[in-house]
Amino acid sequence: MATNTGDETSFTDAERAAMKQRAAELREQGRSGKGAAKREREAQACLDAIAALTGTDKQIAERLHAVVTEEAPHLDPKTWYGFPSYARDGKVVVFYQPASKFDTRYGSIGFNEDAFLDDGSFWATAFAVLEVTDEIEQRLRELVRKAAG
Repeated sequence: MATNTGDETSFTDAERAAMKQRAAELREQGRSGKGAAKREREAQACLDAIAALTGTDKQIAERLHAVVTEEAPHLDPKTWYGFPSYARDGKVVVFYQPASKFDTRYGSIGFNEDAFLDDGSFWATAFAVLEVTDEIEQRLRELVRKAAG
C-alpha cells in the first residue's frame, strides 16, 4: 500500500507522483500545439501508458481501449494523471486507474462528470475491475456508449 511521509493530512508518495505527472501532462499539452498533431501525441501517450502496465492492469486497459475505440470513436485517447483516458472536447469522460498506481487490490474504470450517465439522483461513477469477462465487457460497452453520448 502507498506510504505516507509525515502526518496523516499530507499526500502519499504515490499521490504526489500522480500530481507531478498531471502537471507534466498539462505542460506537454501547452507545448503540443493544436489539431490533429496534438491528438496524435495524446493518443500515443495513452498507448504508451497502457504499454507500461503489466499483468491484469494491462489486460483491462487494453480491453477498455478497444471498447472505447469501437463504441465511442469520437472520444480522444489521452492520459490523465498518467491514467489511460478518453475525452470529449478536451474533458475526460472515461479512464482506467490501474491497481498498480496506488498499490490497491483492484483497478477501477471511472467516469467523470462530463459522462452522460445521469440516472435520477443517484448513479455509479466508478467500477472496481478484477478482470474483463464477456459479460463485463458487454456492460462496459453499454456504459461507454451512454457516457460518450
